[in-house]
Amino acid sequence: MSTLYLILENGMVFEGFSFGAEKDVTGEIVFTTGMNGYLETLTDLSYYGQIVLHTFPLIGNYGVISQDFESTSVGPLAYIVKTPCQAPSNFRSEGQLDIFLKERNIPGLYGIDTRALTRIIREQGVMNGRITKESPDKVSLDEICSYRIKNAVQAVSCTERKFYKSDNGKYTVALLDFGLKENIKRELLKRGCNVWVLPWNTSYTDIMDLAPDGIMLSNGPGDPAENTEIIRNLKELIKTGTVIFGICLGHQLLALAHGFETYKLKYGHRGANQPVKDMNTGRVYITSQNHGYAVKRETIDKNLAEEWFVNVNDGTCEGIRYKKTKAFSVQFHPEACHGPHDTRYLFDLFVDRMEENKHAC
Repeated sequence: MSTLYLILENGMVFEGFSFGAEKDVTGEIVFTTGMNGYLETLTDLSYYGQIVLHTFPLIGNYGVISQDFESTSVGPLAYIVKTPCQAPSNFRSEGQLDIFLKERNIPGLYGIDTRALTRIIREQGVMNGRITKESPDKVSLDEICSYRIKNAVQAVSCTERKFYKSDNGKYTVALLDFGLKENIKRELLKRGCNVWVLPWNTSYTDIMDLAPDGIMLSNGPGDPAENTEIIRNLKELIKTGTVIFGICLGHQLLALAHGFETYKLKYGHRGANQPVKDMNTGRVYITSQNHGYAVKRETIDKNLAEEWFVNVNDGTCEGIRYKKTKAFSVQFHPEACHGPHDTRYLFDLFVDRMEENKHAC
């Protein structure tokens, strides 16, 4: 057990202890409020370039379960918890969190006041930090402040397309991988969708050559507005009349392709307890979320789209239905493996839309 420091860009220092891999890391610090689902968090590529802080105090209590992974890689640069469990108890467990992080060269920090750190981020906003063994007085704050997440989608997307056949495949879905969570693919497969998982830069022509019944836009990391090539591609795909369903980053990119704007939130929404309201029915759903950007509500052209869901806590846009194109999108994660499962019906809606489109042709 060695001493580690967390140095924030504002000069504040937290002293704790090391677990996982031992190396220095600089990244953007974000917090997540989920009480479970730490394996999904660790393997969520939307956390690319970030250091994840868990607000729930005990992490690792049900061990490591590979069936719960959302990708084969780890998304975060590093992991901060109050207390890592060293003796997990679960019949599905395949090992300890500490060993999992060591094997993947991901550093962990524990034993700091995670509640105090969370409050700092809530009050001052997301900020950069450095996890290091080095004495804080020897670390350059300018270096920490200058850190930026760049080319995030390109870094996490697959490089070759791959086909997955459903047991009762009736529809063909082109799933664009911007940092794909595996459970999106699983939800499609069990609903009778044959799935093509495609790299982020797959051209309009190559996508349409697959004759998809629907196009799925996955979650992913980084600033959505930086993805100009994807946005240009989506503008062409929208014109085809193909059913399109966007999730998280996919939601933001679809909005940008329609001419709306996005912005960075003060500290984002990350956790499994985010309430969203259906603006048509008034019903509130509890959702899983992981995003630091949102669509500007005031830029949504009411001639093109209607706001579908709104975050009950802060009023931000959580879903859009488009009027002149066969597209819809949500900011939250209806596929969330660890739950809640309130909004999985959206995958059924996607399938229903594809079925309607088949009959309309």
